[in-house]
Amino acid sequence: MATPTLNDEKTLQRGRPIKNRLSKSAMSEQLGNARHDPDERLARLYRAWADGGIGLSMTGNVMIDRNALGEPKNVVLDEQSDLDAFRNWAEQGQANATQVWMQLNHPGKQIPRFLNSQPVAPSAVPLGGGLEKMFATPRALEGDEIQAIIGQFARSAHLAKETGFSGVQIHGAHGYLVSQFLSPRHNQRDDEWGGSPENRRRFVLAVHEAIREVVGPDFPVGIKLNSADFMKDGFSEEESMDVVRALTEAGIDLIEISGGTYEAPAMTGFKAKKENAREAYFLDYADAVRRHTDVPLMVTGGFRSATAMQQALDSGATDFIGLARPMAVDPELPRTLLSNPQAKLAIKRPSTGFKGLDKALMLDITYYESHLARHADGKKPRPGLSPWITVASTFSAMGANAFKPRRG
Repeated sequence: MATPTLNDEKTLQRGRPIKNRLSKSAMSEQLGNARHDPDERLARLYRAWADGGIGLSMTGNVMIDRNALGEPKNVVLDEQSDLDAFRNWAEQGQANATQVWMQLNHPGKQIPRFLNSQPVAPSAVPLGGGLEKMFATPRALEGDEIQAIIGQFARSAHLAKETGFSGVQIHGAHGYLVSQFLSPRHNQRDDEWGGSPENRRRFVLAVHEAIREVVGPDFPVGIKLNSADFMKDGFSEEESMDVVRALTEAGIDLIEISGGTYEAPAMTGFKAKKENAREAYFLDYADAVRRHTDVPLMVTGGFRSATAMQQALDSGATDFIGLARPMAVDPELPRTLLSNPQAKLAIKRPSTGFKGLDKALMLDITYYESHLARHADGKKPRPGLSPWITVASTFSAMGANAFKPRRG
């Protein structure tokens, strides 16, 4: 059987066909308004990606609880939201036959102290590696609170469907709440929600089941899942495989593979496995996952050239190529990749030349947010954007909060 090309469409178990194999992975856009609704700038950004030729866009994480924000300008979808604003976002993002799935998230303990001094988590275990200075020790969730959060995931999924999004994705990676439940390092409960691998994955399965119940049998539901946490006593590849098997049996529609947490950010390349000429960080894991599931897979992290993307499809390790930072720099990149098999995008690590300033302003994150803000304002891509533009815009937008850590 011939292997697919980047231009080939893909039909999942549910939903309409996705027109090509390129997907914009979720990024932190920081474009929610004062009410945590999506405004016209966010809609304009997704229209730029749709016009650029992407097949599937995953939104930046939309929070299910406005009292549990991971970052100051997160978008929240609940009963207080302006649903017309969400309808406009979905409509603009689905131009040019693009699909837009909403990524749903609860940060758990990964809430900066200046946003919440008493976050919740499966267990009262603080973040390590120095992050305990920036993120408060969480309070362990009670059983009824866990059930309430499961209900919040379902409510937000229902509203995402109601407002016109093409599907939803559960954020089960990068150390957020779902990921915390899966990790033996962070989940030290001894009730039905912890104590064994089976119990630790009970939460994500309950979230998926609750979402499926409210969105019906024909609406696609996916997940972003860690291949591993890359930490001692953390979520392992073996446990991740077991979660993949359980979600496959439950009927998940798409699995996006990533890895790492705030404490060990493999999703940015830190400690991620990268072998031979493969650009992507998690392809070896994806190869292994193929033995355990026939659910379509998406691999995100590290891809920079059309050649490596096509090789990944040829290998059978993945069905979709996930792109994040390259899409932040150039929304029109998909059109280039689909028309030129030799296309590539070189991205250098941004730096002002002052390591302390780079770290204080989290330039590895805020630099790409500056690109997103340009596209949201209708400006043309500028791959060589000076990091000092980011410094100026960060101070202008956040003032003293610029030095308050939002993410690990």
